[in-house]
Amino acid sequence: MDDKIKDHFDRFRQRQEQPPELQETTVNADLLEDTELLKNAREWRNQPKYHDKDNDVLLRGGVDDLLRKDDGSIIVLDYKTRGYPPKDDVPGYYARQVNLYNLILRENGHETASHGLLLYYYPNQVQETGEVLFQNELKQVPVDTDAAQEFLKNAAQTLNNTVPEHNPDCDYCDWNANTH
Repeated sequence: MDDKIKDHFDRFRQRQEQPPELQETTVNADLLEDTELLKNAREWRNQPKYHDKDNDVLLRGGVDDLLRKDDGSIIVLDYKTRGYPPKDDVPGYYARQVNLYNLILRENGHETASHGLLLYYYPNQVQETGEVLFQNELKQVPVDTDAAQEFLKNAAQTLNNTVPEHNPDCDYCDWNANTH
């Protein structure tokens, strides 16, 4: 789905138009025209990336899309597909994802906005022909790169700790034992 949505947004980008999902919103930004930056930011193996030298952590990630505000700052836009409408609260793991993408961009010299965006797509109805019509909803997420750095620090500490012994009551331990 993400690839299809990216293609959809890229068609509008080529025409220098706003996609309908962004036209009737309070988002005051255009699709990023810097296709080289977008291409690299979409591919997690490329630049930009962030090396946290203090914790020896290399952070990479692939964004879905980027918007540019009038002031020049970049907004991270992430597509979410699901089988039901989003709840009012943005799940913490989605906020963390937006924070980490912003950390990567900021540490590579790009000014980012104080918020990111999640664009949810979910089925609305099925036509007689079997075609599924989707509804979409845009949610704003505050950006907190300090929280992203704290998350990286905690992740590094966890990874550097000793591995706990197998626990028969732990579903992950059983799964992990069966995959090796």
